[in-house]
Amino acid sequence: MLTKKLPPLQSFLVQVSRRASHVARQQYDVIVVGGGHAGTEAAAAAARVGAQTLLVSQKVHTIGALSCNPSLGGVGKGQLVKEIDALDGVCGRAGDWAGIHFSILNRRKGPAVWGPRAQLDRQRYREFIQSELLSTPRLTVLEGSVEELLVTEPNPEEPGQHRVTGIRLANESHPITASSVILTTGTFLSGSLFMGQTTSPGGRIGDAPSSAGLSHTLRERLGLRTGRLRTGTPPRIVKDSVDLSLAQLHPPDSHSTPFSFLNTHTRCKPEEQLPCYLTYTTPGVERVVKESLHLNCHIQQDTKGPRYCPSIESRVLRFPGRRHRVWLEPEGLTSDLLYPQGLSMTMPPDVQLRLIREIPAMHRAEIHTPGYGVQYDFVCPTQLSPALQVKSTQGLFLAGQINGTTGYEEAAAQGLWAGVNAARWALSMPAVALSRTESYIGVLIDDLVSRGVTEPYRMFTSRAEFRTSLRPDNADLRLTLKGFEEAGCVSPFRYQEAVRVRDSLQDALAALQSLALSAIMWRKKIPNVPISENKSTLLTGMDILQYNDVSFEILASAFPECLSPYMEFSQRLKIEGHTLTNRGKEIERIQREESMSLPQDIDYFSLPVSLSQEVREILDRVRPSTLGAATRLQGITPAAIVHLLNYVRHTGQKERRAHRYRSDQREDEELRARNTSLPQ
Repeated sequence: MLTKKLPPLQSFLVQVSRRASHVARQQYDVIVVGGGHAGTEAAAAAARVGAQTLLVSQKVHTIGALSCNPSLGGVGKGQLVKEIDALDGVCGRAGDWAGIHFSILNRRKGPAVWGPRAQLDRQRYREFIQSELLSTPRLTVLEGSVEELLVTEPNPEEPGQHRVTGIRLANESHPITASSVILTTGTFLSGSLFMGQTTSPGGRIGDAPSSAGLSHTLRERLGLRTGRLRTGTPPRIVKDSVDLSLAQLHPPDSHSTPFSFLNTHTRCKPEEQLPCYLTYTTPGVERVVKESLHLNCHIQQDTKGPRYCPSIESRVLRFPGRRHRVWLEPEGLTSDLLYPQGLSMTMPPDVQLRLIREIPAMHRAEIHTPGYGVQYDFVCPTQLSPALQVKSTQGLFLAGQINGTTGYEEAAAQGLWAGVNAARWALSMPAVALSRTESYIGVLIDDLVSRGVTEPYRMFTSRAEFRTSLRPDNADLRLTLKGFEEAGCVSPFRYQEAVRVRDSLQDALAALQSLALSAIMWRKKIPNVPISENKSTLLTGMDILQYNDVSFEILASAFPECLSPYMEFSQRLKIEGHTLTNRGKEIERIQREESMSLPQDIDYFSLPVSLSQEVREILDRVRPSTLGAATRLQGITPAAIVHLLNYVRHTGQKERRAHRYRSDQREDEELRARNTSLPQ
């Protein structure tokens, strides 16, 4: 899958329609507005489902562009990329093609929270995305700016107060109609750029602002509730001006783990990949931030920014006196720029230069492009259904930052699922949903539509109650078959491969279970494994695989006749050995006990369990009556629910035991009283 020859960028531009009057048709099943990570996945998914799809972007050459950090994946985010790939999405394969530094984050912890991540070559990634769109059947790309949505009366047989029937482009008289429209406008919806005390309209530096008519339609015509969020990006640093010898070298993994289940290797070999570097802020950085606050209008405003990817100004003001990490990351194999992750800033350019030169490795650094901030409108996502359709408006779907999220991966995941359901709506097929018990995408969407957002939403493994089952390595087994059989977004080739993998893994697990030997026999077969001789029961190959020192390769060398056919799944089988016995138990337990009553006299502030102060305050204020009601409170994490469940169950067991003891005592007392009252 990594040998495809990409057409040059000029070829893509030539095949893109420049005017609405030049597109092949004026009627489409689905129109996607925006060519970022949400828009590209939405357009590709809608076309795969079978819809005639039009993708409209303000600038065609920025389709698939990495606006901020040239990276993909990470803890929680890597799980999303693997799930997008399992549903035949584009970004995972693009990451394998464009990656120049691959690593697995959190490897010291369990496989459920491993975070596949790659640093990317910006140009390679954009070229791959554009090539994929160009070769996708039923997909047309149009350059243009959307002026307004076409809104009419709703279909009385469907719920909703309005119906969207298409779009109208700026400076075009001809409308383009469609059964479904997906808005993936990113930061361009009434976007404003900030640098120092300067403000200008726009969603990304160098690009024109979006039409004000679109924002007006959403708020005034459709009556949607909107809010305001902010984000930012760091300056780009000239690589040759940085003394990397003063930073800590972090090489890529010795073996690259691809994002895509269809790939066995990445395009860039490990020995060809570039390192990243780690350095830290100094007291001088904090001094520059505090001295320049009066020159920074972006940081002084109340608009919520990303808590988990804050600007350096926010970090310094929130955690004064601390040393903060700064990662110096390459932007491409041949790029002369570095991306300083951790240094998003919105102060004037001359002050930005003063700040970065307070870091030893960058004491002579030069800025190629200064950092800046963005403020933009978002639509409160509680107004959406789990299909990401606006509840009040038939045929209108939203995906990406317009829903209050932050990050490429979160946007791409929403885009894919919105594309699937928009196509199914247009083709008169029922909507499909993903449960939070089966995917991180389900967790993401459920959090958005049921809880809403008060700050830019980022995915973490801690948000998923069932993360031990939602591992990166098994996303294909969880989602690919459903994507083919129910959603219709997976190709027959990928489906057949997933079936082969599923069947082979089942056969391998059966072979491991069939190897049942005594502890003494296992010690003879594998002498270096510390198996206790006191074990009297037979141990299976699956039991032995749970030992840290035992790999599937070791077992296969001892039993080549029955295990060697499954060597390609060695790592997956090792992970299965650790998790198979507990799979599903936590899911079933929480689902079964969602209706469990929570005592109304609980003192949440003194509860002897691991709960944050924020969670305790919410529980004390609302006092939910059941565990299920607690799960739906905004700000209550899945981990908090598990701790609460364990506490209430444990307390309930103690109370039941105490109740039985008191009952037994009363019965004994009553029996003694009766005996003493009998005639002697």
